[in-house]
Amino acid sequence: MVKVITFGCRMNSYESEVIKEKLSHVDNVIVINTCAVTAEAERQCRQMVRKLARENPDSKIVVTGCAAQVSAQKFAEMPEVDLILGNKEKRNIAEYLSQPLSEKTIVGDIFSYDGYDDYIITGFEGRQRAFVQIQQGCDHRCTYCIVPFARGNNRSVPQSDIITQIRTLLAEGFAEICLTGVDICSYKPSFSELVKNILEQIPELPSLQFGSLDPAAIDDDFIELVKSYPNIASHFHFSVQSGDNMILKRMRRRHGREDVINLCHKIKAVRPDASFGADFICGFPTETKEQFLNTVKLVKEAGITKLHVFPYSERPGTPAALMPQVPVEERRNRANILRQEGEEIND
Repeated sequence: MVKVITFGCRMNSYESEVIKEKLSHVDNVIVINTCAVTAEAERQCRQMVRKLARENPDSKIVVTGCAAQVSAQKFAEMPEVDLILGNKEKRNIAEYLSQPLSEKTIVGDIFSYDGYDDYIITGFEGRQRAFVQIQQGCDHRCTYCIVPFARGNNRSVPQSDIITQIRTLLAEGFAEICLTGVDICSYKPSFSELVKNILEQIPELPSLQFGSLDPAAIDDDFIELVKSYPNIASHFHFSVQSGDNMILKRMRRRHGREDVINLCHKIKAVRPDASFGADFICGFPTETKEQFLNTVKLVKEAGITKLHVFPYSERPGTPAALMPQVPVEERRNRANILRQEGEEIND
Protein backbone atom coordinates (compact mmCIF):
# COMPACT_ATOMS: atom_id res chain seq x y z
CA MET A 1 0.00 0.00 0.00
CA VAL A 2 1.28 3.47 -0.85
CA LYS A 3 1.67 6.11 1.85
CA VAL A 4 1.36 9.78 0.91
CA ILE A 5 2.55 12.50 3.30
CA THR A 6 1.21 15.97 2.56
CA PHE A 7 2.73 19.32 3.47
CA GLY A 8 1.25 22.74 2.79
CA CYS A 9 -1.87 23.93 1.04
CA ARG A 10 -5.26 22.63 -0.07
CA MET A 11 -3.91 22.13 -3.58
CA ASN A 12 -1.42 19.66 -2.19
CA SER A 13 -4.22 17.90 -0.30
CA TYR A 14 -6.15 17.54 -3.55
CA GLU A 15 -3.10 16.34 -5.48
CA SER A 16 -2.19 13.87 -2.75
CA GLU A 17 -5.61 12.24 -3.21
CA VAL A 18 -4.88 11.99 -6.94
CA ILE A 19 -1.55 10.33 -6.18
CA LYS A 20 -3.14 7.87 -3.72
CA GLU A 21 -5.70 6.76 -6.28
CA LYS A 22 -3.17 6.48 -9.09
CA LEU A 23 -0.86 4.36 -6.91
CA SER A 24 -3.53 2.30 -5.17
CA HIS A 25 -1.98 -0.87 -6.64
CA VAL A 26 1.59 -0.02 -5.53
CA ASP A 27 3.36 -1.42 -2.45
CA ASN A 28 6.29 -0.16 -0.39
CA VAL A 29 6.29 3.38 -1.77
CA ILE A 30 6.19 6.54 0.31
CA VAL A 31 5.44 9.83 -1.46
CA ILE A 32 6.23 13.14 0.26
CA ASN A 33 4.22 15.92 -1.38
CA THR A 34 6.27 18.93 -0.33
CA CYS A 35 5.74 22.63 0.36
CA ALA A 36 8.15 25.45 -0.48
CA VAL A 37 6.32 28.49 0.88
CA THR A 38 9.10 29.12 3.43
CA ALA A 39 12.63 27.84 4.01
CA GLU A 40 11.32 26.30 7.24
CA ALA A 41 8.66 24.37 5.31
CA GLU A 42 11.37 22.89 3.11
CA ARG A 43 13.47 21.98 6.14
CA GLN A 44 10.52 20.14 7.68
CA CYS A 45 10.03 18.20 4.44
CA ARG A 46 13.66 17.06 4.44
CA GLN A 47 13.38 16.14 8.11
CA MET A 48 10.32 14.01 7.33
CA VAL A 49 12.20 12.24 4.52
CA ARG A 50 14.93 11.19 6.95
CA LYS A 51 12.42 10.06 9.56
CA LEU A 52 10.37 7.98 7.11
CA ALA A 53 13.49 6.40 5.62
CA ARG A 54 14.65 5.31 9.10
CA GLU A 55 11.22 3.87 9.94
CA ASN A 56 10.67 2.23 6.54
CA PRO A 57 14.05 0.99 5.28
CA ASP A 58 12.46 -1.26 2.64
CA SER A 59 10.25 1.41 1.09
CA LYS A 60 11.01 3.54 -1.95
CA ILE A 61 10.97 7.28 -1.11
CA VAL A 62 9.54 9.63 -3.75
CA VAL A 63 9.66 13.41 -3.28
CA THR A 64 7.40 15.68 -5.31
CA GLY A 65 5.55 18.99 -5.00
CA CYS A 66 6.73 22.57 -4.73
CA ALA A 67 9.97 22.05 -2.79
CA ALA A 68 10.94 19.32 -5.24
CA GLN A 69 10.35 21.79 -8.07
CA VAL A 70 12.40 24.71 -6.71
CA SER A 71 15.02 22.83 -4.64
CA ALA A 72 15.49 19.56 -6.50
CA GLN A 73 19.25 19.54 -5.92
CA LYS A 74 18.88 19.58 -2.13
CA PHE A 75 16.73 16.45 -2.27
CA ALA A 76 18.99 14.84 -4.87
CA GLU A 77 21.84 15.09 -2.36
CA MET A 78 19.86 13.04 0.17
CA PRO A 79 20.72 9.33 -0.02
CA GLU A 80 17.31 8.49 1.47
CA VAL A 81 15.49 9.76 -1.66
CA ASP A 82 14.95 7.38 -4.59
CA LEU A 83 13.04 9.65 -6.99
CA ILE A 84 12.31 13.37 -7.31
CA LEU A 85 9.43 14.51 -9.52
CA GLY A 86 8.57 18.12 -10.35
CA ASN A 87 5.06 19.54 -10.31
CA LYS A 88 4.65 18.85 -14.01
CA GLU A 89 6.03 15.33 -13.83
CA LYS A 90 4.04 14.12 -10.83
CA ARG A 91 0.93 13.68 -12.98
CA ASN A 92 2.79 10.69 -14.51
CA ILE A 93 3.97 9.28 -11.18
CA ALA A 94 2.43 5.85 -11.84
CA GLU A 95 4.29 5.52 -15.14
CA TYR A 96 7.61 6.56 -13.61
CA LEU A 97 7.26 3.99 -10.83
CA SER A 98 6.27 1.18 -13.20
CA GLN A 99 9.60 1.11 -15.02
CA PRO A 100 13.31 1.07 -14.20
CA LEU A 101 14.64 4.61 -13.89
CA SER A 102 17.92 5.80 -15.32
CA GLU A 103 17.88 9.07 -13.37
CA LYS A 104 16.93 10.16 -9.86
CA THR A 105 15.73 13.69 -10.62
CA ILE A 106 12.97 14.36 -13.16
CA VAL A 107 12.10 18.04 -12.84
CA GLY A 108 11.29 20.08 -15.93
CA ASP A 109 10.68 23.76 -16.65
CA ILE A 110 7.33 24.49 -14.99
CA PHE A 111 6.86 27.67 -17.04
CA SER A 112 6.81 25.61 -20.24
CA TYR A 113 3.85 23.61 -18.93
CA ASP A 114 0.40 24.81 -19.95
CA GLY A 115 -1.62 21.76 -18.87
CA TYR A 116 -3.08 20.23 -15.74
CA ASP A 117 -3.84 16.78 -14.36
CA ASP A 118 -7.33 15.84 -15.58
CA TYR A 119 -7.67 12.81 -13.28
CA ILE A 120 -11.09 12.65 -11.57
CA ILE A 121 -10.80 11.58 -7.92
CA THR A 122 -13.55 9.64 -6.15
CA GLY A 123 -13.08 10.82 -2.57
CA PHE A 124 -11.04 12.33 0.24
CA GLU A 125 -9.76 9.91 2.83
CA GLY A 126 -10.74 10.92 6.35
CA ARG A 127 -12.49 14.15 5.32
CA GLN A 128 -16.06 15.41 5.23
CA ARG A 129 -15.20 18.27 2.90
CA ALA A 130 -13.76 17.68 -0.57
CA PHE A 131 -11.45 20.02 -2.48
CA VAL A 132 -11.83 20.54 -6.22
CA GLN A 133 -9.02 21.99 -8.31
CA ILE A 134 -10.13 24.79 -10.62
CA GLN A 135 -6.79 26.29 -11.67
CA GLN A 136 -3.02 26.04 -11.32
CA GLY A 137 -0.17 28.51 -11.21
CA CYS A 138 -0.04 32.26 -10.65
CA ASP A 139 0.78 35.25 -12.87
CA HIS A 140 1.38 37.65 -9.95
CA ARG A 141 4.72 38.26 -8.31
CA CYS A 142 4.24 39.10 -4.64
CA THR A 143 7.69 39.92 -3.30
CA TYR A 144 7.58 37.34 -0.49
CA CYS A 145 6.28 34.42 -2.57
CA ILE A 146 8.15 31.61 -4.36
CA VAL A 147 4.98 29.79 -5.43
CA PRO A 148 4.85 31.00 -9.08
CA PHE A 149 8.29 29.47 -9.58
CA ALA A 150 7.04 26.19 -8.15
CA ARG A 151 3.67 26.13 -9.89
CA GLY A 152 4.20 28.05 -13.13
CA ASN A 153 1.81 30.35 -14.97
CA ASN A 154 -1.91 30.66 -14.33
CA ARG A 155 -3.91 28.01 -16.20
CA SER A 156 -7.53 27.07 -15.70
CA VAL A 157 -9.24 23.69 -15.59
CA PRO A 158 -12.09 23.51 -18.14
CA GLN A 159 -15.49 24.07 -16.59
CA SER A 160 -16.76 20.71 -17.84
CA ASP A 161 -14.06 18.87 -15.88
CA ILE A 162 -14.85 20.86 -12.74
CA ILE A 163 -18.56 20.03 -13.03
CA THR A 164 -17.75 16.34 -13.55
CA GLN A 165 -15.46 16.31 -10.52
CA ILE A 166 -18.06 17.95 -8.26
CA ARG A 167 -20.80 15.57 -9.40
CA THR A 168 -18.52 12.58 -8.79
CA LEU A 169 -17.79 13.72 -5.24
CA LEU A 170 -21.46 14.46 -4.53
CA ALA A 171 -22.32 10.93 -5.66
CA GLU A 172 -19.76 9.65 -3.14
CA GLY A 173 -21.56 11.47 -0.34
CA PHE A 174 -19.54 14.67 0.03
CA ALA A 175 -21.87 17.54 0.92
CA GLU A 176 -19.22 20.26 1.21
CA ILE A 177 -17.23 21.20 -1.89
CA CYS A 178 -14.37 23.70 -1.66
CA LEU A 179 -12.94 25.22 -4.84
CA THR A 180 -9.19 25.36 -4.61
CA GLY A 181 -6.15 26.38 -6.63
CA VAL A 182 -3.07 28.55 -6.36
CA ASP A 183 -4.96 31.75 -7.24
CA ILE A 184 -8.61 30.79 -7.72
CA CYS A 185 -9.87 34.32 -8.40
CA SER A 186 -7.71 34.37 -11.55
CA TYR A 187 -9.77 31.57 -13.09
CA LYS A 188 -10.27 32.26 -16.80
CA PRO A 189 -12.39 33.52 -18.35
CA SER A 190 -14.20 34.51 -15.14
CA PHE A 191 -14.22 33.21 -11.56
CA SER A 192 -17.66 34.66 -10.88
CA GLU A 193 -19.05 33.11 -14.07
CA LEU A 194 -17.63 29.72 -13.07
CA VAL A 195 -19.26 29.93 -9.62
CA LYS A 196 -22.58 30.89 -11.18
CA ASN A 197 -22.47 28.02 -13.66
CA ILE A 198 -21.64 25.49 -10.93
CA LEU A 199 -24.58 26.65 -8.85
CA GLU A 200 -26.98 26.65 -11.80
CA GLN A 201 -25.88 23.29 -13.20
CA ILE A 202 -25.72 21.56 -9.80
CA PRO A 203 -28.57 23.15 -7.79
CA GLU A 204 -28.55 20.20 -5.38
CA LEU A 205 -25.06 21.12 -4.16
CA PRO A 206 -25.52 21.66 -0.38
CA SER A 207 -22.49 23.85 0.27
CA LEU A 208 -20.02 25.56 -2.04
CA GLN A 209 -16.92 26.93 -0.33
CA PHE A 210 -13.76 28.66 -1.47
CA GLY A 211 -10.07 28.61 -0.69
CA SER A 212 -8.26 31.91 -0.19
CA LEU A 213 -9.84 34.76 -2.14
CA ASP A 214 -7.88 37.71 -3.51
CA PRO A 215 -9.58 40.95 -2.35
CA ALA A 216 -8.41 42.74 -5.49
CA ALA A 217 -10.21 40.26 -7.76
CA ILE A 218 -13.65 40.02 -6.12
CA ASP A 219 -16.16 41.83 -8.32
CA ASP A 220 -19.78 42.92 -7.91
CA ASP A 221 -20.93 39.85 -9.82
CA PHE A 222 -19.54 37.68 -7.03
CA ILE A 223 -21.27 39.80 -4.38
CA GLU A 224 -24.55 39.32 -6.25
CA LEU A 225 -24.02 35.54 -6.27
CA VAL A 226 -23.46 35.58 -2.51
CA LYS A 227 -26.75 37.45 -2.17
CA SER A 228 -28.70 35.14 -4.49
CA TYR A 229 -27.44 31.64 -3.65
CA PRO A 230 -27.83 30.48 -0.04
CA ASN A 231 -25.79 27.35 -0.75
CA ILE A 232 -22.68 29.53 -1.01
CA ALA A 233 -21.11 29.00 2.41
CA SER A 234 -21.27 32.04 4.66
CA HIS A 235 -17.56 32.04 5.64
CA PHE A 236 -15.07 33.79 3.33
CA HIS A 237 -11.29 33.67 3.67
CA PHE A 238 -9.13 36.40 2.14
CA SER A 239 -5.44 36.68 1.36
CA VAL A 240 -4.92 40.06 3.06
CA GLN A 241 -1.36 39.83 4.49
CA SER A 242 -1.18 43.38 5.87
CA GLY A 243 -3.40 46.27 6.89
CA ASP A 244 -0.92 48.97 5.91
CA ASN A 245 -0.94 50.38 2.40
CA MET A 246 2.81 50.98 2.19
CA ILE A 247 3.60 47.43 3.27
CA LEU A 248 1.01 46.07 0.84
CA LYS A 249 2.73 48.04 -1.91
CA ARG A 250 6.12 46.61 -0.93
CA MET A 251 4.57 43.15 -0.92
CA ARG A 252 3.33 43.96 -4.45
CA ARG A 253 -0.22 43.10 -3.47
CA ARG A 254 -2.95 44.54 -5.68
CA HIS A 255 -5.34 45.71 -2.95
CA GLY A 256 -5.30 48.41 -0.28
CA ARG A 257 -6.61 48.27 3.28
CA GLU A 258 -9.74 50.17 2.22
CA ASP A 259 -10.50 47.51 -0.40
CA VAL A 260 -10.57 44.81 2.27
CA ILE A 261 -12.80 46.81 4.61
CA ASN A 262 -15.22 47.76 1.82
CA LEU A 263 -15.38 44.18 0.54
CA CYS A 264 -16.25 42.77 3.96
CA HIS A 265 -18.91 45.43 4.45
CA LYS A 266 -20.40 44.73 1.01
CA ILE A 267 -20.69 41.01 1.68
CA LYS A 268 -22.09 41.61 5.16
CA ALA A 269 -24.76 43.89 3.65
CA VAL A 270 -26.10 41.12 1.40
CA ARG A 271 -25.35 38.23 3.77
CA PRO A 272 -25.77 39.31 7.41
CA ASP A 273 -24.62 35.87 8.61
CA ALA A 274 -21.29 36.17 6.78
CA SER A 275 -18.03 35.72 8.67
CA PHE A 276 -14.50 36.44 7.53
CA GLY A 277 -11.06 34.95 7.88
CA ALA A 278 -7.75 36.20 6.54
CA ASP A 279 -4.05 35.42 6.20
CA PHE A 280 -1.61 37.91 7.72
CA ILE A 281 2.18 38.22 7.64
CA CYS A 282 3.68 40.03 10.65
CA GLY A 283 7.09 41.67 10.56
CA PHE A 284 7.41 41.94 6.79
CA PRO A 285 10.68 43.69 5.84
CA THR A 286 10.66 47.44 6.70
CA GLU A 287 7.39 47.14 8.68
CA THR A 288 7.31 49.67 11.52
CA LYS A 289 5.32 49.30 14.73
CA GLU A 290 2.85 51.88 13.45
CA GLN A 291 2.39 49.96 10.19
CA PHE A 292 1.83 46.76 12.15
CA LEU A 293 -0.82 48.50 14.28
CA ASN A 294 -2.64 49.39 11.04
CA THR A 295 -3.04 45.63 10.54
CA VAL A 296 -4.47 45.27 14.05
CA LYS A 297 -6.93 48.07 13.28
CA LEU A 298 -7.91 46.48 9.97
CA VAL A 299 -9.00 43.29 11.73
CA LYS A 300 -11.49 45.28 13.79
CA GLU A 301 -12.66 47.58 11.00
CA ALA A 302 -13.29 44.75 8.54
CA GLY A 303 -14.84 42.44 11.13
CA ILE A 304 -12.36 39.60 10.54
CA THR A 305 -12.77 36.90 13.17
CA LYS A 306 -10.64 33.98 12.02
CA LEU A 307 -6.98 34.94 11.68
CA HIS A 308 -4.23 32.84 10.12
CA VAL A 309 -1.15 34.66 11.39
CA PHE A 310 2.44 34.01 10.36
CA PRO A 311 5.62 35.80 11.39
CA TYR A 312 7.46 36.74 8.20
CA SER A 313 9.97 34.08 7.14
CA GLU A 314 12.64 34.78 4.54
CA ARG A 315 12.21 32.72 1.42
CA PRO A 316 15.49 32.62 -0.54
CA GLY A 317 14.97 33.59 -4.16
CA THR A 318 12.33 36.26 -3.45
CA PRO A 319 12.80 40.06 -3.55
CA ALA A 320 11.60 40.46 0.05
CA ALA A 321 14.51 38.35 1.31
CA LEU A 322 16.85 41.12 0.09
CA MET A 323 14.97 43.93 1.85
CA PRO A 324 15.92 45.33 5.30
CA GLN A 325 14.65 42.75 7.79
CA VAL A 326 12.67 43.17 11.00
CA PRO A 327 14.37 41.28 13.88
CA VAL A 328 13.03 37.73 14.17
CA GLU A 329 11.97 38.17 17.80
CA GLU A 330 9.98 41.28 16.90
CA ARG A 331 8.22 39.40 14.07
CA ARG A 332 7.19 36.69 16.52
CA ASN A 333 6.05 39.25 19.08
CA ARG A 334 3.85 41.02 16.52
CA ALA A 335 2.38 37.70 15.40
CA ASN A 336 1.50 36.87 19.01
CA ILE A 337 -0.15 40.26 19.46
CA LEU A 338 -2.27 39.78 16.34
CA ARG A 339 -3.25 36.23 17.34
CA GLN A 340 -4.28 37.55 20.75
CA GLU A 341 -6.40 40.18 19.04
CA GLY A 342 -8.19 37.43 17.15
CA GLU A 343 -8.79 35.46 20.33
CA GLU A 344 -10.25 38.53 22.09
CA ILE A 345 -12.62 39.14 19.17
CA ASN A 346 -13.92 35.59 19.50
CA ASP A 347 -14.31 35.61 23.29
